Amino acid sequence: MPEVVFQIRQLRKQRISSGAAFCLEVPELTIQAGERLALVGTSGSGKSTLLDILAMVLSVDRAEHFAFTPPDQPTHDLALLWRRGALDAFTRLRRHYFGYVLQSGGLLGFLTVRDNIALPRRWCALPEDDTVARLAERLGLTRLLDAYPATLSVGERQRVAIARALAHGPPIVLADEPTASLDPLNADSVMDLFLGLVTEQGVTVIVASHDWPRMERYGLRRIAPELARQSSADGDQVTARFARIDP
Repeated sequence: MPEVVFQIRQLRKQRISSGAAFCLEVPELTIQAGERLALVGTSGSGKSTLLDILAMVLSVDRAEHFAFTPPDQPTHDLALLWRRGALDAFTRLRRHYFGYVLQSGGLLGFLTVRDNIALPRRWCALPEDDTVARLAERLGLTRLLDAYPATLSVGERQRVAIARALAHGPPIVLADEPTASLDPLNADSVMDLFLGLVTEQGVTVIVASHDWPRMERYGLRRIAPELARQSSADGDQVTARFARIDP
């Protein structure tokens, strides 16, 4: 049986922006090791919020059960850790078990491409080896290793972000709209490289995207929200209930 990485029951997160309320609900969700999943929905449907919750960078308001089990490690009760405010525990878990490809790339402008890619290895105190060079070669970045992010194109920055997310060999990789700023040809190229690498490394990959046809073409399974709008004297609230949709 595949190992379970995430298990969620009755999770809830509410946010208020510009006077409008948004509520994310996850009635039940299980994610197994090695799965390739897409959180799919339009802009503002909560997919990035759910991705941030899975990445442990955003707290939850309530969860009946929210557990994370790293490979060959005991299960962590994330709901309990949030209630205790155990931020150091979340930092340790993110550092060792997660790679995150941000929509904007999230590169540090004062570091070269080489140093941006190597950063998570340094955080994890991993030895210097040929990992950075190998990833750069696979992603067509070798000639750019000494360049700075400001000199790169959007597609090049995304490829650097992918390399950085994979550099420390995390078992889980999250990506927030990794192709949203790219034209169709470059989007396919980046997805080919990205999914090829995560498949080779056997990691669990969760991608937030508005482009379900592309995600389906690459064999990802879908988690999508049902949206409902409620009006009251206090204003409108949009609720997004995420449910897994298997082919």
